[in-house]
Amino acid sequence: MAFRIRYQFRKQQKEIGYANDKHHSIYDAIASAEKLDLTEFRRMEDQLANISRNDRKTMKEFREEYFRKLGVTQITIFRDE
Repeated sequence: MAFRIRYQFRKQQKEIGYANDKHHSIYDAIASAEKLDLTEFRRMEDQLANISRNDRKTMKEFREEYFRKLGVTQITIFRDE
């Protein structure tokens, strides 16, 4: 079953398709669609993962805050009908 991601990027509403076999996460899908460089994000995410010892809440908050700084807000995922 296909999914869609609706988000706001720099105050402009956007919607893209999402499939688990193409992207690691919804954040990867958004970055790919907007052509964002995630090199720094990956480095910081790896460091945080080593420190937080799989604390999912901390990782989620980090991802949301990082993408908020990039201008991505109001991320929702839903099934495509």
